[in-house]
Amino acid sequence: MLLMIRNFINGLVFGAALIVPGVSGGTFAIILGFYEQLIEAVNHFTKDFRRYAKFLFPFGIGVVFGIVVFASIIQFLLSYHSFSAMMFFIGLIAGVIPSMYKRTGGKPTLIELPLIIIPIIILVLIAHLSGGISAPVYTEINAPFMIFIFVIGIIAAASLLIPGLSGSFVLLIAGIYPLATYAVSSLRLVLGGNLDVLPNIIMILAPLGVGVIIGIFIMARLLEKLLKRYNRAVFLVVIGLMIGSIYALLVDPMLTQSGVNIPIGLVACAVGVILSYKMGSKK
Repeated sequence: MLLMIRNFINGLVFGAALIVPGVSGGTFAIILGFYEQLIEAVNHFTKDFRRYAKFLFPFGIGVVFGIVVFASIIQFLLSYHSFSAMMFFIGLIAGVIPSMYKRTGGKPTLIELPLIIIPIIILVLIAHLSGGISAPVYTEINAPFMIFIFVIGIIAAASLLIPGLSGSFVLLIAGIYPLATYAVSSLRLVLGGNLDVLPNIIMILAPLGVGVIIGIFIMARLLEKLLKRYNRAVFLVVIGLMIGSIYALLVDPMLTQSGVNIPIGLVACAVGVILSYKMGSKK
């Protein structure tokens, strides 16, 4: 029972992390120490269904609850306390980098440095590109657009499992993040008896959900093979992605869209660093 509760809480945190642009669910999976377990369970649950279902079932329920329950809370924090909230997320990412470095087994060689530098450069370029180009926000939901949502779901799912990459950031660049958050937050209206919004919710979340599920299975299989054959290289790339994602969060307009309280933001960042460092050191 305690194990199921822990897996549910892990899913809750993972789901909440998926909502925030620039924050990676994979990073939180590493912080909480279930990253490898998640990859293994997704890849092999058909071989030993009973064993892996004990992890995936409560975890999956937690993810759904995390997305639905925390969607409004996180949106409120990002709207009215964006600086402190984003600084806390930055601290969480920064605090886990030392434990990632330990996993590499030592100082990177000159030949290995590009594994860290290239991901940083890519995320820096993406951060400035997305900040300089206003992504279209789609309002008409038709069959071609549903196919587009499905494809974006696959891409976003791939980034869910890669620490340092944000699935919601992919949705933001694609211009469907507002629609996705609208659909999730509108689920409460359906539960309250308002069925008028249900068709739109289904047309958004159904293709997105199917795409995410397919993308997770594809990426989980690929990541498992990479971790077995190129473990050190993978974690060097992860370090680069984490550093790059910190930069992307620092230049995100959401960081300062509400009043900036620098002392509280610095405290929030420090709390995030200490929390993830302590948790990462125990894994």
